[in-house]
Amino acid sequence: MASLASNSSSRVASQSENRGSAAKTGTAPSLTLALSQREREGVRVKLPDFLLRAVEFRGSRLRILDQTLLPHRTVYLYPRSAAEVAGIIKRLAVRGAPAIGVAAAYGLAVEAKRLPDSKLEPGLRRAAEMLAASRPTAVNLKWAVVRVMQSVSVRAMSPDETRRAVLAEAQRTETEEVERSLAMARFGAKLLPKGANILTICNTGALAGPGMGTALGVVIQAHLDGKKPSVYSCETRPLLQGSRLTTLELLRARIPVTLIADSAAASVIDRCDLVLAGADRIAANGDTANKVGTRMLATLARAARKPFYIVAPTSTFDPVTSNGGKIVVEERGGEEVRSFLGCRAAPKDVPVFNPAFDVTPARLITGFITDRGIIHPPYRAAIRRLLGR
Repeated sequence: MASLASNSSSRVASQSENRGSAAKTGTAPSLTLALSQREREGVRVKLPDFLLRAVEFRGSRLRILDQTLLPHRTVYLYPRSAAEVAGIIKRLAVRGAPAIGVAAAYGLAVEAKRLPDSKLEPGLRRAAEMLAASRPTAVNLKWAVVRVMQSVSVRAMSPDETRRAVLAEAQRTETEEVERSLAMARFGAKLLPKGANILTICNTGALAGPGMGTALGVVIQAHLDGKKPSVYSCETRPLLQGSRLTTLELLRARIPVTLIADSAAASVIDRCDLVLAGADRIAANGDTANKVGTRMLATLARAARKPFYIVAPTSTFDPVTSNGGKIVVEERGGEEVRSFLGCRAAPKDVPVFNPAFDVTPARLITGFITDRGIIHPPYRAAIRRLLGR
C-alpha cells in the first residue's frame, strides 16, 4: 500500500475570515424539500449563503477547506493526488462522516486524472485501499470509496471513460449527500418545539457534511422555519470542534449559541429540551459511534429524562457490523491531549488514552433522524426496514 503523502505538498490559498459575513436572517430561502428531479439532473439547489462548503470540485480541481485553522484563518487546500487527500483526512483538515466520504470519492477522481493510462487500474486500486484506511471508524469513507470503484468495474472501459466515470460517481455521491442532508433537516425540524434549547457536541453542520450537515442541519432548518432555536455547544476536547466550528457556523447563521466546557453539560441539561448528535457509524442493532463524549451526553439525557436523538444519513448505517462492540474505535496521538492549541498542558511523558470516538448503546437513543424518516426501537428490525433489507 502506498504511504500517505504529507499534506504539505498541497497548494494552499488563504484569505482572512470576514467576521461580518454572516447572512442576515430571512435572506436565505427555507429549505424544506429534498432535491427535485430537475435538481438531480444538474441544477444545483440554492443553499443559504451563510453555509460554508468543506469540499468542492471546481472545474478540474478539488478544493478542501482546512478546518484545523478555523475560525481564525480560512485556508483552502488543493490536493493533486489520493495520497494528499488521505493525509488531509487523517489530520482532520476535513472531518465529519459524510464530508470525508465525499472527499475520498473526489480523491479517486484526482488520482485518476494524475495516473497515466498504463497505471490507471492498479493505481486506482491502491488509492482506494489507502483512502479507505485513512480513518477506520467513519463508515461513509469506505462506503464512498467502494461505490466509486464499483462504478468502474461493471464493464470494460477505456482510460478516459474510466476517468469520466470516477468523477461522475463522485459528483453523484455529493449530490445525494446534499439531498440526504435536506431531508434529515426537514424531518428533524418537525420534532423541535418553538424556542427549543438544544444541547450538542462536536460539529455536525455544513463543515461536516454536504448541504446543511446532520444534527446542526436540523437546527438550521428550524431556524429557517422561524422556530427560533438556541444551542448549547460543548467545546469538544481535545480538538475543540464544538468551540471552533459549531459556534462559527451558528454565528454565521445568526442562531443563538452558548459555548460550554464539556464538563458543564450536566449544569445545563435541565435548561435543554433535547440533545442532538451526529454519527460516524451505526451498527445493525443501533449502537452508535460518534465523537468521544457523545455517550456521556446520552447517559446524562437519560438521567434527566430528555430526548436524545442521533441525526445521520442512511450512508452512515453499517448493517454488516452487528453491534457496537465490533466497531473499531480510532485512537489518536497523545500529544492532542498533552497540548492545547500548541501550548503544553501536561507533562510531556504522561501516558494518554485518546479515543476519537465512543460508542453509545442503542438503549440510550430515543430515535434516529434519517433522510428516510425517524426510526424508533426496536432498532434492529427498524434499521433493516430503513435500509430495505
